[in-house]
Amino acid sequence: MTIQWRTPIKGGYAGPSVAEGRVFVTDFTRALNTKGSERILCLDEKTGHILWTQQWDADYIGLMDTYASGPRATPTVDGDRVYVLGAKGALVCLKVKTGEVIWKHDYVKDYDTQVPTWGMTGAPVIDGDRVIGLVGGAGNAKVMAFDKRTGKEVWRALSSEREEPGYAQPILFDVGGVRQLIMWHPLAVVSLDPATGKVNWQQPFKIHNNVNLATPVMHDSRLLVSSFYNGSMLLDLSKKPPVKLWQGKSDSEIDTDGLHSLVSTPVFDGDYIYGVCGYGQFRCLRASTGERVWETLAVTGEKARWTTAFIVRNGDRFFINNDHGELIIAKLSPQGYQEISRTKLIKPTSNPGNRRQLAAVNWSQPAYANKHIIARNDEEIISASLAK
Repeated sequence: MTIQWRTPIKGGYAGPSVAEGRVFVTDFTRALNTKGSERILCLDEKTGHILWTQQWDADYIGLMDTYASGPRATPTVDGDRVYVLGAKGALVCLKVKTGEVIWKHDYVKDYDTQVPTWGMTGAPVIDGDRVIGLVGGAGNAKVMAFDKRTGKEVWRALSSEREEPGYAQPILFDVGGVRQLIMWHPLAVVSLDPATGKVNWQQPFKIHNNVNLATPVMHDSRLLVSSFYNGSMLLDLSKKPPVKLWQGKSDSEIDTDGLHSLVSTPVFDGDYIYGVCGYGQFRCLRASTGERVWETLAVTGEKARWTTAFIVRNGDRFFINNDHGELIIAKLSPQGYQEISRTKLIKPTSNPGNRRQLAAVNWSQPAYANKHIIARNDEEIISASLAK
């Protein structure tokens, strides 16, 4: 693996996005106490040269200080516009070529959002002429859609009165002949009509401490959600209303039965599910029943709270980024975990908030594009060739 370029940046968890020869990433520069500025950088994909930056004031007061290093949500690129969400609810639409701000919303000032403990995390979702956001606004404004060109409100949906908005990424699927916006909040999994915000259905799934972080996963007509405390649930969306196929029985972070994912999004492979449990156990489940087939600590290297890794399929292999900053290429099957190669990719720099083998972790999902991996920490963003 050859490092193509390195570019200094500041703190943040938000992964990079790559589009049309450009890389977009966000960071935070602290000034006095909790105050500072959030920023989006646009870089040349081949050289890492900064083409432009744009920044805005941000005050991280109220965020758990251990994790107040920067934005969480990956920038969303749509044609000639890029949409960015800051950790305290700044939604900004900018021109891709110049960084000029087209429009901006402040969720806290505009919609009375109560920012959750770990900040705002839901990256903007583009659907036709709309940009959809996890807002958590007062009243029925947990989820909102805006005209993507002007920022004008199109619709709002779901009450924010009983719980925080949560942290799971809203995501669009075409299933059962219907285009659905899947919104998983700490009380339920909900399907909305992305054009109107009307509720199609909802399935109760109460999450302890609002810790619903992993992105919901769709495979054929089956939808999987997985949480740190309450485990996993699998729904069949081909039925109307959807049918719960199974749900884990454990509500313990220690005595887990299936898969209790924290930030890592599980993956399907046929009738099997692979993911990382809340203490670093890389696990295989039988999708039809939720039964655990095997587990290993070989991927993460330690059994400790919140140890994790990010999984991306590449043909018949999987690229896995563990939070030690390593890139692993492996094959996964019901027979077990087969490691092909492993290399050190990037220095871990983020505070893990608990005792770990290393003093820091890397909790940022990398981007894969054009036979390269682009990864960031709190000090730099790098591009490495995977061509060989």
